[in-house]
Amino acid sequence: MIEVKNLYKSFDDKDVLQDINAVFEDGKTNLIIGQSGSGKTVLIKNLVGLLEPTSGQILYDGRDFVSMSKQEKIHMRREMGMIFQSAALFDSMTVLENVMFPLDMFSTMNLRERQKRAMDCLDRVNLVGAEEKYPGEISGGMQKRVAIARAIALNPKYLFCDEPNSGLDPKTSLVIDDLLHSITQEFNMTTIINTHDMNSVTTIGENIIFIYEGHKEWQGVSADIMGSTNKRLTDFIFASDLLKEMREVVNASSTAHHEAPSE
Repeated sequence: MIEVKNLYKSFDDKDVLQDINAVFEDGKTNLIIGQSGSGKTVLIKNLVGLLEPTSGQILYDGRDFVSMSKQEKIHMRREMGMIFQSAALFDSMTVLENVMFPLDMFSTMNLRERQKRAMDCLDRVNLVGAEEKYPGEISGGMQKRVAIARAIALNPKYLFCDEPNSGLDPKTSLVIDDLLHSITQEFNMTTIINTHDMNSVTTIGENIIFIYEGHKEWQGVSADIMGSTNKRLTDFIFASDLLKEMREVVNASSTAHHEAPSE
C-alpha cells in the first residue's frame, strides 16, 4: 500500500500539487485521471522519486520515501516496476535481452536463471516465440507487453504505468488493461496507472483518483462515476458525445425504474 499525506509540489512560485492525500491499495488497479496540466504526471513522478516533493509524505507500507537517504531510495526502487508511455525498449536489444535488462543490472541470478526468469515473464504476457525479435520487428501492442514483462521481471511490489494505452487501438488497449489487471491481482501488487483512457476507467478502475488543478477532486470506483454529482469529474469523464449518451441512458433507466408503479 502507498499512502500520500499532505503532498505539495511547487515549481518556482507555482503550486502544481496542493495538499494531496490518497491511498493506493494492494492488489488493485489504482488509476490517476485528470486533464492535461492537472498535475497527475507530476504526482506519479513524485511517487517514483523523479521529482522531490516540496513538502508532505509518501509512505510505502509505512516507509517514508521522501525522508530516505539516496542509498535507501536506490534500494527502494528495486521494489518498483515502471511502464513508460512509449514502452522505452532498447532498439539494439532483442525482446529477451530487453526483459533481462533489469535482471542483469540488479539480480544475483546466474545467466541461465536470468534467461529462465525472462522467458517466464514473456510467457506470462503471451510472447513466447518473439524473444529473438527486435522491438522494430513487432507491433506497438507487443512492445507494450514486452515492457510489462520487463517491469515484472524483478517481482516488484509496486507497479507504475504512465499512459500504457497511448497510441494503441481500442482492442489492443483492452488486452493491455486485462493483462495489467490480472497481473496486479496475481502478484498482489500496488499498481498505479496514469491514464486518459476512459475504457480503462470503466473496466479496471478499482480505485480512481481524479486530479483537478493540483487538487484531489474526487476518489472512488468506476461504478460510482456514472452517477457522480461532481461537475468537474462529469465534465471530464463525459467529454465525448458517446459517453454523454451513455450517461443519459443510465439516468433514464434509473428514472424509469424509480417511477415504475409497484404491483
